[in-house]
Amino acid sequence: MIPALIFLGCLAYLCVFLRYSTLEPDEGIVLQGAERVLAGQIPYRDFFSFYTPGSLYLLAATFRIFGDSFAVARLSLAVVGAICSVLTYLLARRVCTVGTSIFVAVLATTAGTAFRFLVLHNPYSTLGSCLCLYAAVRLLEHRQVRWAFLVGSFASLTFLTEQSKGAGLYLGLVLGFFVLFVFGREIRLPFAAVVAAAGGTLWPLLATFAYFWAHHASGIMLHSWLWPLQHYTRANRVPYGHQNWSDHTRDAIFHTGPILVRIIKILAVIPGLLVPLLPLIAVGLFVFLTLEVRRRSSTTTDQRYYLLVCGVLTGLLVSVVLVRADILHFMYLAPLWYLVLGWILGPAALKSRIISKFRTPLFAFVGTTFGLLSMAVLFSATGARYRIDTRRGAIRTNARDTVIEYVQQHAAPGQQLLVYPYLPLYNYLTATRSPSQYDYFQPGMNTRDQAADIIASMRASTSPVLFEPGFAEKIANSWPQTPLSAIVNDPVSDYIAKNYRVCQQLHSPEGWRFEFMVKKETPCS
Repeated sequence: MIPALIFLGCLAYLCVFLRYSTLEPDEGIVLQGAERVLAGQIPYRDFFSFYTPGSLYLLAATFRIFGDSFAVARLSLAVVGAICSVLTYLLARRVCTVGTSIFVAVLATTAGTAFRFLVLHNPYSTLGSCLCLYAAVRLLEHRQVRWAFLVGSFASLTFLTEQSKGAGLYLGLVLGFFVLFVFGREIRLPFAAVVAAAGGTLWPLLATFAYFWAHHASGIMLHSWLWPLQHYTRANRVPYGHQNWSDHTRDAIFHTGPILVRIIKILAVIPGLLVPLLPLIAVGLFVFLTLEVRRRSSTTTDQRYYLLVCGVLTGLLVSVVLVRADILHFMYLAPLWYLVLGWILGPAALKSRIISKFRTPLFAFVGTTFGLLSMAVLFSATGARYRIDTRRGAIRTNARDTVIEYVQQHAAPGQQLLVYPYLPLYNYLTATRSPSQYDYFQPGMNTRDQAADIIASMRASTSPVLFEPGFAEKIANSWPQTPLSAIVNDPVSDYIAKNYRVCQQLHSPEGWRFEFMVKKETPCS
Protein backbone atom coordinates (compact mmCIF):
# COMPACT_ATOMS: atom_id res chain seq x y z
CA MET A 1 0.00 0.00 0.00
CA ILE A 2 2.89 2.40 0.59
CA PRO A 3 3.78 2.87 -3.12
CA ALA A 4 0.10 3.40 -3.92
CA LEU A 5 -0.25 6.03 -1.18
CA ILE A 6 2.94 7.77 -2.34
CA PHE A 7 1.59 7.89 -5.90
CA LEU A 8 -1.79 9.30 -4.87
CA GLY A 9 -0.30 11.81 -2.44
CA CYS A 10 2.32 13.08 -4.87
CA LEU A 11 -0.21 13.25 -7.70
CA ALA A 12 -2.59 15.31 -5.56
CA TYR A 13 0.26 17.62 -4.54
CA LEU A 14 1.40 18.22 -8.11
CA CYS A 15 -2.17 18.94 -9.23
CA VAL A 16 -1.87 22.20 -7.25
CA PHE A 17 0.53 23.38 -9.99
CA LEU A 18 -1.61 22.39 -13.00
CA ARG A 19 -2.62 25.90 -14.04
CA TYR A 20 0.16 27.91 -12.44
CA SER A 21 2.58 29.47 -14.93
CA THR A 22 5.37 32.03 -14.97
CA LEU A 23 5.26 31.85 -18.79
CA GLU A 24 8.72 30.32 -18.98
CA PRO A 25 10.21 30.52 -22.50
CA ASP A 26 11.27 26.85 -22.59
CA GLU A 27 7.83 25.39 -21.89
CA GLY A 28 6.32 26.08 -25.28
CA ILE A 29 8.94 24.16 -27.28
CA VAL A 30 7.46 20.69 -26.76
CA LEU A 31 3.89 22.03 -26.72
CA GLN A 32 4.25 23.67 -30.13
CA GLY A 33 6.11 20.64 -31.45
CA ALA A 34 3.18 18.44 -30.41
CA GLU A 35 0.80 20.84 -32.15
CA ARG A 36 2.79 20.51 -35.35
CA VAL A 37 2.71 16.71 -35.08
CA LEU A 38 -1.07 16.83 -34.62
CA ALA A 39 -1.26 18.96 -37.77
CA GLY A 40 0.52 16.22 -39.73
CA GLN A 41 4.01 17.71 -39.79
CA ILE A 42 7.10 15.53 -39.41
CA PRO A 43 9.83 16.67 -37.00
CA TYR A 44 13.12 17.73 -38.60
CA ARG A 45 11.66 17.63 -42.11
CA ASP A 46 8.85 20.15 -41.60
CA PHE A 47 9.99 22.01 -38.49
CA PHE A 48 13.20 22.48 -36.57
CA SER A 49 13.96 20.41 -33.49
CA PHE A 50 17.20 19.05 -32.11
CA TYR A 51 15.55 16.73 -29.57
CA THR A 52 14.78 13.12 -30.25
CA PRO A 53 11.05 12.85 -31.05
CA GLY A 54 9.69 10.87 -28.08
CA SER A 55 8.28 13.75 -26.04
CA LEU A 56 6.64 15.35 -29.10
CA TYR A 57 4.74 12.22 -30.07
CA LEU A 58 3.92 11.29 -26.48
CA LEU A 59 2.36 14.70 -25.84
CA ALA A 60 0.60 14.71 -29.23
CA ALA A 61 -0.95 11.33 -28.38
CA THR A 62 -2.00 12.67 -24.97
CA PHE A 63 -3.72 15.63 -26.65
CA ARG A 64 -5.41 13.35 -29.15
CA ILE A 65 -6.85 11.13 -26.41
CA PHE A 66 -7.64 13.56 -23.59
CA GLY A 67 -8.02 16.90 -25.34
CA ASP A 68 -5.69 19.70 -26.36
CA SER A 69 -5.26 21.97 -23.36
CA PHE A 70 -2.60 23.32 -21.06
CA ALA A 71 -4.11 21.51 -18.07
CA VAL A 72 -3.98 18.14 -19.86
CA ALA A 73 -0.29 18.65 -20.67
CA ARG A 74 0.44 19.59 -17.06
CA LEU A 75 -1.57 16.62 -15.77
CA SER A 76 0.71 14.31 -17.74
CA LEU A 77 3.62 15.86 -15.80
CA ALA A 78 1.85 15.24 -12.51
CA VAL A 79 1.39 11.56 -13.37
CA VAL A 80 5.02 11.28 -14.49
CA GLY A 81 6.28 12.98 -11.33
CA ALA A 82 4.18 10.77 -9.06
CA ILE A 83 5.47 7.61 -10.77
CA CYS A 84 9.05 8.84 -10.39
CA SER A 85 8.50 9.31 -6.65
CA VAL A 86 7.18 5.75 -6.36
CA LEU A 87 10.28 4.46 -8.16
CA THR A 88 12.50 6.55 -5.86
CA TYR A 89 10.84 4.83 -2.91
CA LEU A 90 11.21 1.35 -4.39
CA LEU A 91 14.88 1.89 -5.24
CA ALA A 92 15.73 3.46 -1.88
CA ARG A 93 13.86 0.76 0.05
CA ARG A 94 16.42 -1.84 -1.08
CA VAL A 95 18.89 -0.46 1.48
CA CYS A 96 17.04 2.22 3.48
CA THR A 97 14.37 2.12 6.17
CA VAL A 98 10.73 2.72 5.31
CA GLY A 99 10.78 6.20 6.85
CA THR A 100 13.88 7.33 4.97
CA SER A 101 12.59 5.87 1.71
CA ILE A 102 9.29 7.72 2.05
CA PHE A 103 11.16 10.91 2.95
CA VAL A 104 13.29 10.95 -0.22
CA ALA A 105 10.29 9.90 -2.34
CA VAL A 106 8.34 12.91 -1.08
CA LEU A 107 11.35 15.16 -1.71
CA ALA A 108 11.44 13.87 -5.28
CA THR A 109 8.03 15.51 -5.72
CA THR A 110 8.11 18.61 -3.51
CA ALA A 111 11.75 19.57 -4.17
CA GLY A 112 12.13 17.80 -7.50
CA THR A 113 9.27 17.61 -9.99
CA ALA A 114 7.55 20.68 -8.53
CA PHE A 115 10.77 22.71 -8.58
CA ARG A 116 10.38 23.37 -12.32
CA PHE A 117 6.96 22.05 -13.20
CA LEU A 118 7.10 22.73 -16.93
CA VAL A 119 6.04 20.74 -19.99
CA LEU A 120 9.49 19.84 -21.30
CA HIS A 121 11.17 16.69 -22.57
CA ASN A 122 13.10 16.42 -19.28
CA PRO A 123 10.39 14.96 -16.99
CA TYR A 124 9.53 12.26 -19.52
CA SER A 125 13.18 11.27 -19.99
CA THR A 126 13.68 11.25 -16.21
CA LEU A 127 10.79 8.79 -15.93
CA GLY A 128 12.47 6.61 -18.56
CA SER A 129 15.72 6.74 -16.57
CA CYS A 130 13.95 5.75 -13.34
CA LEU A 131 12.12 2.87 -15.02
CA CYS A 132 15.34 1.65 -16.62
CA LEU A 133 17.29 1.73 -13.35
CA TYR A 134 14.48 -0.08 -11.51
CA ALA A 135 14.39 -2.77 -14.20
CA ALA A 136 18.20 -3.08 -14.00
CA VAL A 137 18.04 -3.58 -10.22
CA ARG A 138 15.35 -6.24 -10.66
CA LEU A 139 17.48 -7.90 -13.34
CA LEU A 140 20.40 -8.01 -10.93
CA GLU A 141 18.16 -9.53 -8.26
CA HIS A 142 16.38 -12.18 -10.35
CA ARG A 143 18.36 -12.58 -13.64
CA GLN A 144 15.08 -12.97 -15.57
CA VAL A 145 14.69 -12.44 -19.31
CA ARG A 146 11.76 -10.04 -19.00
CA TRP A 147 13.76 -7.62 -16.86
CA ALA A 148 16.64 -7.74 -19.33
CA PHE A 149 14.26 -6.86 -22.15
CA LEU A 150 12.79 -3.98 -20.13
CA VAL A 151 16.24 -2.60 -19.29
CA GLY A 152 17.11 -2.32 -22.98
CA SER A 153 13.67 -1.01 -23.92
CA PHE A 154 13.56 1.73 -21.28
CA ALA A 155 17.13 2.80 -22.08
CA SER A 156 16.31 3.26 -25.77
CA LEU A 157 12.96 4.92 -25.04
CA THR A 158 14.80 7.36 -22.80
CA PHE A 159 17.26 8.04 -25.62
CA LEU A 160 14.35 8.67 -27.98
CA THR A 161 12.95 11.20 -25.52
CA GLU A 162 16.24 13.00 -24.87
CA GLN A 163 19.39 11.80 -26.59
CA SER A 164 21.87 13.14 -24.02
CA LYS A 165 20.16 11.50 -21.04
CA GLY A 166 19.70 8.29 -22.99
CA ALA A 167 23.37 8.21 -23.95
CA GLY A 168 24.30 8.78 -20.30
CA LEU A 169 22.00 5.93 -19.32
CA TYR A 170 23.66 3.60 -21.84
CA LEU A 171 27.06 4.58 -20.45
CA GLY A 172 25.97 4.09 -16.84
CA LEU A 173 24.53 0.63 -17.50
CA VAL A 174 27.72 -0.44 -19.25
CA LEU A 175 29.84 0.85 -16.36
CA GLY A 176 27.75 -0.84 -13.68
CA PHE A 177 27.38 -4.24 -15.34
CA PHE A 178 30.98 -4.24 -16.57
CA VAL A 179 32.33 -3.92 -13.03
CA LEU A 180 29.89 -6.53 -11.74
CA PHE A 181 30.60 -9.07 -14.48
CA VAL A 182 34.36 -8.57 -14.77
CA PHE A 183 35.39 -8.04 -11.15
CA GLY A 184 32.50 -9.73 -9.35
CA ARG A 185 33.10 -13.05 -11.05
CA GLU A 186 30.25 -14.91 -9.36
CA ILE A 187 27.67 -12.78 -11.20
CA ARG A 188 26.48 -14.08 -14.56
CA LEU A 189 23.45 -13.43 -16.77
CA PRO A 190 21.80 -16.19 -18.80
CA PHE A 191 22.50 -15.95 -22.53
CA ALA A 192 18.77 -15.53 -23.16
CA ALA A 193 18.78 -12.44 -20.92
CA VAL A 194 21.66 -10.93 -22.91
CA VAL A 195 19.77 -11.52 -26.16
CA ALA A 196 16.60 -10.03 -24.63
CA ALA A 197 18.52 -6.92 -23.51
CA ALA A 198 19.91 -6.46 -27.02
CA GLY A 199 16.46 -6.94 -28.54
CA GLY A 200 14.91 -4.47 -26.11
CA THR A 201 17.58 -1.92 -26.98
CA LEU A 202 17.14 -2.26 -30.73
CA TRP A 203 13.40 -2.40 -31.31
CA PRO A 204 12.57 1.25 -30.38
CA LEU A 205 15.48 2.52 -32.47
CA LEU A 206 14.60 0.39 -35.49
CA ALA A 207 10.91 1.38 -35.29
CA THR A 208 11.86 5.07 -35.15
CA PHE A 209 14.24 4.82 -38.09
CA ALA A 210 11.63 2.91 -40.11
CA TYR A 211 9.00 5.58 -39.42
CA PHE A 212 11.18 8.51 -40.44
CA TRP A 213 12.63 6.61 -43.41
CA ALA A 214 9.07 6.04 -44.65
CA HIS A 215 8.55 9.82 -44.43
CA HIS A 216 11.87 10.58 -46.18
CA ALA A 217 13.32 12.19 -43.07
CA SER A 218 15.81 9.68 -41.64
CA GLY A 219 18.89 11.54 -42.86
CA ILE A 220 17.85 14.96 -41.55
CA MET A 221 16.72 13.27 -38.32
CA LEU A 222 20.24 11.97 -37.66
CA HIS A 223 21.70 15.37 -38.55
CA SER A 224 19.31 17.05 -36.08
CA TRP A 225 20.19 14.61 -33.29
CA LEU A 226 23.88 15.49 -33.72
CA TRP A 227 23.22 19.24 -34.15
CA PRO A 228 23.50 20.04 -30.39
CA LEU A 229 27.10 18.77 -30.28
CA GLN A 230 28.16 21.70 -32.46
CA HIS A 231 25.72 24.38 -31.35
CA TYR A 232 23.80 23.78 -28.10
CA THR A 233 26.72 22.82 -25.89
CA ARG A 234 28.80 25.80 -27.00
CA ALA A 235 26.26 28.44 -26.00
CA ASN A 236 25.05 26.56 -22.91
CA ARG A 237 28.40 25.88 -21.26
CA VAL A 238 28.20 27.01 -17.61
CA PRO A 239 30.18 26.27 -14.42
CA TYR A 240 29.29 23.10 -12.52
CA GLY A 241 26.18 23.71 -10.40
CA HIS A 242 25.53 27.14 -11.94
CA GLN A 243 22.56 28.73 -10.15
CA ASN A 244 21.31 31.01 -12.96
CA TRP A 245 20.99 33.90 -10.50
CA SER A 246 20.83 37.42 -11.86
CA ASP A 247 22.39 40.30 -9.92
CA HIS A 248 18.90 41.32 -8.81
CA THR A 249 18.12 37.79 -7.55
CA ARG A 250 21.43 37.53 -5.71
CA ASP A 251 20.84 40.88 -4.05
CA ALA A 252 17.27 39.91 -3.08
CA ILE A 253 18.49 36.70 -1.42
CA PHE A 254 21.58 37.87 0.44
CA HIS A 255 21.22 41.61 0.95
CA THR A 256 17.51 42.47 1.23
CA GLY A 257 15.26 42.30 4.29
CA PRO A 258 15.79 41.76 8.04
CA ILE A 259 18.50 39.35 9.20
CA LEU A 260 15.99 36.60 10.10
CA VAL A 261 14.38 36.81 6.67
CA ARG A 262 17.79 36.63 5.01
CA ILE A 263 18.68 33.52 7.01
CA ILE A 264 15.43 31.84 5.95
CA LYS A 265 16.09 32.73 2.30
CA ILE A 266 19.64 31.40 2.50
CA LEU A 267 18.41 28.15 4.05
CA ALA A 268 15.85 27.83 1.26
CA VAL A 269 18.48 28.09 -1.48
CA ILE A 270 20.97 25.70 0.18
CA PRO A 271 19.39 22.63 -1.53
CA GLY A 272 20.36 24.14 -4.85
CA LEU A 273 23.97 24.06 -3.67
CA LEU A 274 23.73 20.55 -2.18
CA VAL A 275 22.00 18.68 -5.01
CA PRO A 276 24.98 18.94 -7.43
CA LEU A 277 27.14 17.32 -4.73
CA LEU A 278 25.02 14.15 -4.58
CA PRO A 279 26.10 12.72 -7.97
CA LEU A 280 29.74 13.44 -7.06
CA ILE A 281 29.26 11.31 -3.94
CA ALA A 282 27.82 8.55 -6.15
CA VAL A 283 30.87 8.71 -8.42
CA GLY A 284 33.22 8.50 -5.43
CA LEU A 285 31.30 5.54 -4.01
CA PHE A 286 31.38 3.81 -7.40
CA VAL A 287 35.16 4.15 -7.64
CA PHE A 288 35.65 2.99 -4.05
CA LEU A 289 33.44 -0.09 -4.46
CA THR A 290 35.04 -0.95 -7.80
CA LEU A 291 38.45 -1.07 -6.13
CA GLU A 292 37.04 -3.13 -3.26
CA VAL A 293 35.39 -5.67 -5.56
CA ARG A 294 38.49 -5.92 -7.72
CA ARG A 295 40.61 -6.63 -4.65
CA ARG A 296 38.25 -9.27 -3.18
CA SER A 297 36.73 -10.69 -6.39
CA SER A 298 33.41 -11.07 -4.59
CA THR A 299 30.40 -8.91 -3.76
CA THR A 300 27.58 -8.76 -1.27
CA THR A 301 23.99 -8.04 -2.25
CA ASP A 302 24.26 -4.44 -1.04
CA GLN A 303 27.55 -3.91 -2.89
CA ARG A 304 25.99 -5.11 -6.13
CA TYR A 305 23.11 -2.69 -5.64
CA TYR A 306 25.39 0.27 -4.93
CA LEU A 307 27.70 -0.56 -7.84
CA LEU A 308 24.86 -0.75 -10.34
CA VAL A 309 23.01 2.35 -9.12
CA CYS A 310 26.19 4.43 -8.78
CA GLY A 311 27.32 3.31 -12.23
CA VAL A 312 24.06 4.54 -13.75
CA LEU A 313 24.23 7.82 -11.79
CA THR A 314 27.79 8.30 -13.03
CA GLY A 315 26.66 7.95 -16.63
CA LEU A 316 23.78 10.38 -16.08
CA LEU A 317 26.17 12.87 -14.46
CA VAL A 318 28.34 12.75 -17.59
CA SER A 319 25.28 13.59 -19.69
CA VAL A 320 24.49 16.61 -17.51
CA VAL A 321 28.07 17.91 -17.51
CA LEU A 322 28.38 17.61 -21.29
CA VAL A 323 25.07 19.37 -21.96
CA ARG A 324 24.49 22.06 -19.33
CA ALA A 325 25.62 21.58 -15.72
CA ASP A 326 23.36 24.21 -14.14
CA ILE A 327 21.08 23.60 -11.17
CA LEU A 328 18.00 23.16 -13.39
CA HIS A 329 19.44 20.16 -15.21
CA PHE A 330 20.45 18.62 -11.90
CA MET A 331 16.95 19.12 -10.50
CA TYR A 332 15.40 17.36 -13.49
CA LEU A 333 17.09 14.17 -12.24
CA ALA A 334 16.30 14.78 -8.56
CA PRO A 335 14.31 11.51 -8.16
CA LEU A 336 17.57 9.64 -8.78
CA TRP A 337 20.04 11.96 -7.02
CA TYR A 338 17.92 11.77 -3.86
CA LEU A 339 18.74 8.07 -3.61
CA VAL A 340 22.21 9.15 -2.50
CA LEU A 341 20.64 11.46 0.07
CA GLY A 342 18.61 8.51 1.36
CA TRP A 343 21.74 6.39 1.70
CA ILE A 344 23.34 9.11 3.84
CA LEU A 345 20.28 9.68 6.01
CA GLY A 346 19.08 6.08 6.31
CA PRO A 347 20.56 4.15 9.24
CA ALA A 348 20.09 0.87 7.36
CA ALA A 349 22.07 2.11 4.34
CA LEU A 350 25.69 3.27 4.41
CA LYS A 351 27.20 2.06 7.68
CA SER A 352 29.70 4.73 8.69
CA ARG A 353 30.64 5.74 12.21
CA ILE A 354 31.15 9.35 11.17
CA ILE A 355 27.77 9.56 9.43
CA SER A 356 26.07 7.77 12.35
CA LYS A 357 27.24 10.43 14.80
CA PHE A 358 25.81 13.28 12.75
CA ARG A 359 22.81 11.51 11.22
CA THR A 360 20.12 13.06 13.46
CA PRO A 361 21.23 16.71 13.09
CA LEU A 362 21.87 16.09 9.39
CA PHE A 363 18.35 14.76 8.98
CA ALA A 364 16.98 17.85 10.75
CA PHE A 365 19.10 20.16 8.58
CA VAL A 366 18.02 18.48 5.34
CA GLY A 367 14.38 18.47 6.42
CA THR A 368 14.54 22.19 7.24
CA THR A 369 16.33 23.39 4.12
CA PHE A 370 14.48 21.20 1.63
CA GLY A 371 11.23 21.93 3.46
CA LEU A 372 11.76 25.69 3.07
CA LEU A 373 12.55 25.23 -0.62
CA SER A 374 9.38 23.17 -1.08
CA MET A 375 7.31 25.77 0.76
CA ALA A 376 8.69 28.57 -1.40
CA VAL A 377 7.77 26.67 -4.55
CA LEU A 378 4.31 25.80 -3.20
CA PHE A 379 3.49 29.31 -1.99
CA SER A 380 4.46 30.77 -5.36
CA ALA A 381 1.82 28.58 -6.99
CA THR A 382 -0.93 28.97 -4.40
CA GLY A 383 -0.37 32.73 -4.26
CA ALA A 384 -0.94 33.22 -7.99
CA ARG A 385 -4.11 35.32 -8.11
CA TYR A 386 -4.17 36.59 -11.69
CA ARG A 387 -6.37 34.48 -13.94
CA ILE A 388 -5.75 34.55 -17.68
CA ASP A 389 -8.25 32.94 -20.05
CA THR A 390 -6.35 31.53 -23.01
CA ARG A 391 -7.45 29.49 -25.99
CA ARG A 392 -5.86 26.46 -24.30
CA GLY A 393 -7.65 26.94 -20.99
CA ALA A 394 -7.27 29.21 -17.99
CA ILE A 395 -3.90 29.74 -16.30
CA ARG A 396 -2.85 31.57 -13.12
CA THR A 397 0.11 33.91 -12.76
CA ASN A 398 1.69 35.99 -9.99
CA ALA A 399 1.38 39.23 -11.97
CA ARG A 400 -0.69 40.59 -14.81
CA ASP A 401 0.08 39.62 -18.39
CA THR A 402 -1.05 41.93 -21.20
CA VAL A 403 0.36 39.89 -24.08
CA ILE A 404 -2.14 37.04 -24.28
CA GLU A 405 -5.22 39.23 -24.06
CA TYR A 406 -3.98 41.58 -26.78
CA VAL A 407 -2.82 38.80 -29.11
CA GLN A 408 -6.14 36.97 -28.80
CA GLN A 409 -7.95 40.19 -29.69
CA HIS A 410 -5.78 40.85 -32.76
CA ALA A 411 -4.89 37.37 -34.05
CA ALA A 412 -7.40 34.66 -34.95
CA PRO A 413 -6.89 31.01 -33.90
CA GLY A 414 -4.56 29.33 -36.36
CA GLN A 415 -3.19 32.63 -37.61
CA GLN A 416 0.54 33.04 -38.11
CA LEU A 417 2.43 35.00 -35.45
CA LEU A 418 6.20 35.10 -35.13
CA VAL A 419 7.28 35.26 -31.48
CA TYR A 420 10.88 36.38 -31.58
CA PRO A 421 13.25 35.36 -30.36
CA TYR A 422 12.12 32.89 -27.74
CA LEU A 423 8.76 32.34 -26.07
CA PRO A 424 6.75 29.76 -28.06
CA LEU A 425 4.43 29.29 -25.09
CA TYR A 426 2.62 32.44 -26.30
CA ASN A 427 1.99 30.69 -29.63
CA TYR A 428 0.56 27.66 -27.86
CA LEU A 429 -1.67 29.53 -25.40
CA THR A 430 -3.08 31.83 -28.11
CA ALA A 431 -3.42 28.97 -30.66
CA THR A 432 -1.26 30.81 -33.18
CA ARG A 433 1.66 29.40 -35.17
CA SER A 434 5.01 30.55 -36.39
CA PRO A 435 5.27 31.45 -40.11
CA SER A 436 8.69 29.73 -40.18
CA GLN A 437 9.82 26.22 -39.26
CA TYR A 438 11.39 27.66 -36.09
CA ASP A 439 9.24 28.05 -32.98
CA TYR A 440 12.16 29.49 -31.03
CA PHE A 441 15.48 31.11 -31.80
CA GLN A 442 18.44 31.66 -29.48
CA PRO A 443 21.15 34.02 -30.74
CA GLY A 444 24.54 32.35 -30.46
CA MET A 445 23.05 28.86 -30.53
CA ASN A 446 20.99 28.94 -33.70
CA THR A 447 22.93 29.67 -36.86
CA ARG A 448 22.99 32.56 -39.36
CA ASP A 449 21.50 30.28 -42.01
CA GLN A 450 18.55 29.60 -39.72
CA ALA A 451 18.16 33.34 -39.16
CA ALA A 452 18.07 33.77 -42.93
CA ASP A 453 15.29 31.16 -43.11
CA ILE A 454 13.22 33.13 -40.60
CA ILE A 455 13.73 36.35 -42.57
CA ALA A 456 12.69 34.59 -45.79
CA SER A 457 9.47 33.42 -44.13
CA MET A 458 8.77 36.96 -42.91
CA ARG A 459 9.22 38.37 -46.41
CA ALA A 460 6.67 35.89 -47.72
CA SER A 461 4.13 36.59 -44.96
CA THR A 462 2.05 39.53 -43.78
CA SER A 463 1.69 38.09 -40.29
CA PRO A 464 2.42 40.22 -37.21
CA VAL A 465 5.42 39.82 -34.94
CA LEU A 466 5.61 39.64 -31.16
CA PHE A 467 9.10 40.96 -30.52
CA GLU A 468 11.06 41.12 -27.26
CA PRO A 469 13.58 43.96 -27.68
CA GLY A 470 15.25 43.35 -24.30
CA PHE A 471 16.02 39.67 -24.84
CA ALA A 472 19.76 40.33 -25.06
CA GLU A 473 19.73 41.38 -21.39
CA LYS A 474 18.99 37.76 -20.39
CA ILE A 475 21.88 36.27 -22.32
CA ALA A 476 24.74 37.20 -19.98
CA ASN A 477 23.05 35.40 -17.09
CA SER A 478 21.45 32.43 -18.86
CA TRP A 479 23.94 31.75 -21.64
CA PRO A 480 27.23 33.36 -20.57
CA GLN A 481 29.28 31.66 -23.30
CA THR A 482 27.27 33.26 -26.11
CA PRO A 483 29.60 35.02 -28.58
CA LEU A 484 29.27 38.80 -28.36
CA SER A 485 28.99 38.98 -32.14
CA ALA A 486 25.70 37.08 -31.97
CA ILE A 487 24.29 39.69 -29.59
CA VAL A 488 25.56 42.77 -31.40
CA ASN A 489 24.62 41.58 -34.87
CA ASP A 490 21.26 39.79 -34.91
CA PRO A 491 19.99 39.87 -38.52
CA VAL A 492 16.39 38.97 -37.58
CA SER A 493 16.15 41.81 -35.04
CA ASP A 494 17.65 44.19 -37.59
CA TYR A 495 15.13 43.10 -40.21
CA ILE A 496 12.24 43.59 -37.80
CA ALA A 497 13.47 47.06 -36.84
CA LYS A 498 13.71 48.16 -40.49
CA ASN A 499 10.48 46.68 -41.81
CA TYR A 500 7.99 46.63 -38.91
CA ARG A 501 6.37 49.21 -36.68
CA VAL A 502 5.06 48.96 -33.13
CA CYS A 503 1.32 48.79 -32.54
CA GLN A 504 1.31 48.11 -28.80
CA GLN A 505 3.76 47.79 -25.91
CA LEU A 506 3.00 44.71 -23.81
CA HIS A 507 4.52 42.93 -20.81
CA SER A 508 4.65 39.45 -19.30
CA PRO A 509 4.17 38.50 -15.61
CA GLU A 510 7.97 38.46 -15.19
CA GLY A 511 8.18 42.06 -16.39
CA TRP A 512 9.61 41.21 -19.81
CA ARG A 513 8.63 43.81 -22.42
CA PHE A 514 7.15 42.80 -25.77
CA GLU A 515 6.12 44.78 -28.83
CA PHE A 516 3.25 43.72 -31.05
CA MET A 517 4.41 44.78 -34.50
CA VAL A 518 3.13 44.73 -38.07
CA LYS A 519 4.74 45.54 -41.38
CA LYS A 520 5.04 49.26 -41.99
CA GLU A 521 2.55 49.22 -44.84
CA THR A 522 -0.01 47.28 -42.74
CA PRO A 523 -2.48 49.09 -40.42
CA CYS A 524 -2.39 48.12 -36.76
CA SER A 525 -6.11 47.37 -36.71
